[in-house]
Amino acid sequence: MIGKTLGLYLSSRFFRMILAVFATIFSLVFVVDFVELLRRTGNIPGVTTTSVAFLSFLRTPAVSEQVLPFCVLFGAMAVFLNLTRKLELLVARASGISVWQFLGPPVTIAALIGIVSVTVLNPLSAVMKRRADVIETAIFGSDGGHDSKPEVWIRQTGVDGEAILRAASASDHNNRLAGVIAYIYDHDGAFTERVKAAEAELGPGGAWTLRDALVTQPGEAPRQAATYLIATSSRPGELGEGAMAAATVPVWQRPALRAETEEAGLDGAPYRLQYQTLLARPLLLVAMILIAAAFSLRFFRFGGVGKFVGGGVAAGFVLYVATKYVGDLGGSGVLSPPVAAWSPAIVATMLGSLALLNQEDG
Repeated sequence: MIGKTLGLYLSSRFFRMILAVFATIFSLVFVVDFVELLRRTGNIPGVTTTSVAFLSFLRTPAVSEQVLPFCVLFGAMAVFLNLTRKLELLVARASGISVWQFLGPPVTIAALIGIVSVTVLNPLSAVMKRRADVIETAIFGSDGGHDSKPEVWIRQTGVDGEAILRAASASDHNNRLAGVIAYIYDHDGAFTERVKAAEAELGPGGAWTLRDALVTQPGEAPRQAATYLIATSSRPGELGEGAMAAATVPVWQRPALRAETEEAGLDGAPYRLQYQTLLARPLLLVAMILIAAAFSLRFFRFGGVGKFVGGGVAAGFVLYVATKYVGDLGGSGVLSPPVAAWSPAIVATMLGSLALLNQEDG
């Protein structure tokens, strides 16, 4: 077995290099986003450079979290190449240590980084992203400074039956809606009336209050109503969580939000897919270590190191694209969320192990 001294030495080398690559990418993302936000806020009065920098800092972890597998891949390849160039791995091999033994420390470091990223980085980045959204809304308005305003759909259940609300825009964590059209159904699922209103607000009593409403019932002339109430089981503050994008929800909140979303009759697959994807992240990072080893352990005297490094980078990008593609299949319902989340990491781990077996023991 590999000795404690060598194990700690390899572990420290890999951890420091992966951390350095992550810090570099984090800084690059921050600078690019900061410059872009400065451009967008240039004509907005009252917005200071400090506030823009703070907003960019809040937005950066959510982006950096997505490139963490590449940080592990590039950091591991850099360490493997450095150890090979200095003949340190050659000495280790000559002393009877196999490739599977000196892969133990980097694989362990990658798994630990994956666990920490899921349990610490993901909740932290989600909280920071939500705070950034609030600040961005205050600066740019409800559309975040973009031209498109996606519609909001909410399905509600109350003592009178079900209602589906469509709104042109929402604010205050979806407690206030503008440009509302409500479709009302009774307990048997039969359509009863259509209500169009300028705005709606969810009150603490468990009812939507629609103002300046136009009520249309089948077979009757439309009638005007100053206010129209729709009973609901939701309370203020509950819809803000359920309407969040799956990627901005902390990992431990996703199962509960998925259950609440499905109880409301909406699709909870995105929450389940993202939850399973986060659980599979440690294995994905381990797969990146195996891919880096398969393309970085060639001795320099054999030549062709550049091609192997390029092949490793290309393999990492192919794995990333495959993960996104399979994730889209899972989000569309073609694959189940566990299969879509775990299959890329499992297949990449098997292929990396197979390449190392053929290269080292074949």
